[in-house]
Amino acid sequence: MSGRTLRVHTLIDSLTWGGAEMLLADLAGAAPSAGIEMSIGYLDNVNGSPALPRLREQGIEPALLNVRRMVAVRSWRAVRAHLCAVKPDVLHTHLSTADALGGLAARSLGIPALCTIHLIGRAVNEPPGRRTEFRGASVALARRIGDRRIVAVSDAARKAYMERYRERADRVVTVHNGIATPSPKRSRAEMRAELGLSPGALAVAIVAVLREGKGHDLAVAAVARLQERFPGLTLLVVGQGPLHSEIEKRASALGARTIFVGHRNDVAELLGAVDVLVHPTEMDAFPTVLLEAGAASLPVLATRVGGIPEIVEDGQTGLLIDLPATAESVADPLKRLLEDTELRARMGLAARARFESEFSAEQWAARLRALYDQVRAEHRAGRLTRSRTR
Repeated sequence: MSGRTLRVHTLIDSLTWGGAEMLLADLAGAAPSAGIEMSIGYLDNVNGSPALPRLREQGIEPALLNVRRMVAVRSWRAVRAHLCAVKPDVLHTHLSTADALGGLAARSLGIPALCTIHLIGRAVNEPPGRRTEFRGASVALARRIGDRRIVAVSDAARKAYMERYRERADRVVTVHNGIATPSPKRSRAEMRAELGLSPGALAVAIVAVLREGKGHDLAVAAVARLQERFPGLTLLVVGQGPLHSEIEKRASALGARTIFVGHRNDVAELLGAVDVLVHPTEMDAFPTVLLEAGAASLPVLATRVGGIPEIVEDGQTGLLIDLPATAESVADPLKRLLEDTELRARMGLAARARFESEFSAEQWAARLRALYDQVRAEHRAGRLTRSRTR
């Protein structure tokens, strides 16, 4: 890493609930360790910007641009004026509108830019159809013009992006996210008591937005199958979303053995109170909760999709199952984990060791700093070459 402090401006669509939004505070806390002076701008205020307080705790006051439309000259000018005022060494954008506007504005100002893609395929709130495909292709074109690198959060996301948009392999790179090492304020016993879990009862958690494709129905069905074998087995459902009522109705058969806790900011402590994390999702680029499970020394049962195998080592830090997942295919390996205390402990220790070696926020910041330095060097070299040919 260069000894010089690098001024990096992060531009993101909003600071609402979401993996990309909520992870910014972890990166901000680790940025100084990599010689990064981080500032943040966000285009629009959505849902009260819940990620804002955590960023302020890190000493960062994000700037709100009040930009709502992607395809508007006014929006581009607002972003360009914002970058003129900030004058960063590097621009790093997140999410589609910021990617499209930020990269093009940065190019017009001679600022090297890169973006991060956080999904595999289209966003959940985007309906399929020509309009969505046109928007995706337009953003991809803007990235091609404005960004020196496209960062994928996993190898699976990188491969999917290159195949979908025919992007050159040397322009798309994988940089795994990291998270801040949690410092739980409550012990396992204290958290279990708060949640109403009896001291000796086994507990399983699913932490995800309550929407289609996240596997809540499978988690409920698997726990129902195992209740006779494990009396008192409890399912903890962490998160909120559009299918809350439907999932709650499905879980009613479990009675008091399902606890809905909604969205929580203390996931690390919650995971420390349970015995297994289940994550039977249909697709995920690089789920943060699996990093949190590793930090909490918790074994994971998850589907072998997307970037999950890049986090969970099958048979070492957890167990992976293939799609299509069924109640039986989830219940069988879950039974194995619940029956074997030593196996859970061994996998939990291995998961913690992997987290410490690969997925801390400091390691994430160091990986990004190396990429920023590379992008800046290429930018300077390109500028020098252009000046010599004039």
